[in-house]
Amino acid sequence: MASLTPISHSHSHSLLKRPNVRPPPPPSFFSSFILKDFPYSKTLSLKLPRMLTRNVVVSATTAEKPRKRYPGEAKGFVEEMRFVAMKLHTKEQAKEGEKEVKQPEERPVQRWEPSVDGYLKFLVDSKLVYDTLEGIIDKAPFPSCGVTVVLLSAKSSFFFRFPASVVWSNEKNKVISLMWSASDAEFRDTGLERSEKLAKDLQWFKEQGYTIPEPSSPGVTYAEYLKELSEKDPQAFICHFYNIYFAHSAGGRMIGKKVAEKILDKKELEFYKWDGDLSQLLQNVRDKLNKVAESWTREEKNHCLEETEKSFKYSGDILRLILS
Repeated sequence: MASLTPISHSHSHSLLKRPNVRPPPPPSFFSSFILKDFPYSKTLSLKLPRMLTRNVVVSATTAEKPRKRYPGEAKGFVEEMRFVAMKLHTKEQAKEGEKEVKQPEERPVQRWEPSVDGYLKFLVDSKLVYDTLEGIIDKAPFPSCGVTVVLLSAKSSFFFRFPASVVWSNEKNKVISLMWSASDAEFRDTGLERSEKLAKDLQWFKEQGYTIPEPSSPGVTYAEYLKELSEKDPQAFICHFYNIYFAHSAGGRMIGKKVAEKILDKKELEFYKWDGDLSQLLQNVRDKLNKVAESWTREEKNHCLEETEKSFKYSGDILRLILS
């Protein structure tokens, strides 16, 4: 049985006295990022939690309910892009096609009668698009990455660009998102580049006595649109990057073969040749695209997929030049 002996006043006072011991300072989990060209770079320091944020994300993820996967998602995001692209073909174009023909230009060509003049227009506009695409990629100085920074206060929403990055703010959520261009060094020298190949083909036509035309409206319009996307919409840009290169490696080669049989005495242009194993080159790019998309949210992935129809429209406008 516990003793009920009273404790002296002086003793009790010493027990209740707060010990004069200072707790050690808490560990620092923050890094300060002062953006060099940020309008308020002299006064604003953005705090980004490292370990703390990682722990919160993990706990939130484990609490999420299982969701239904998107078609192709289990194999990687490139398979999702392929799935959406195939659905935009007609049944005549691909067995997976679901697109209904609504416009006259969407109907299958009844008589395949390409002309050299039309084909040259197609090659010139294609070169402008590849020049633009590959130029954008060559100038991208940073790897593809993104970071979200929570603001303690933000007076208004804003959107602006500083070197190699895009920043935008959502006033409601007090969040800044920072995204470096997705068309980075990862996608340089993939072996899929077509600009130099097209230059050789156009030189060959010139040597045969043909006049090389100036780029026309379809190519100029598409090139300008790609520049716009590269500056403010990395997910949409990646959609066009994928569809331009991968479509040319598949259906594009078939079209090139048909044209060669009709008007070039079966000559195979450099545009349809690759240095190395094409299937391996494509797989290497698939792996890189999948890696980039791993850091995207589901909303960003969906936004990329939604751009596929525009990619088809711009490419289709250029392709139809062959029959002009």
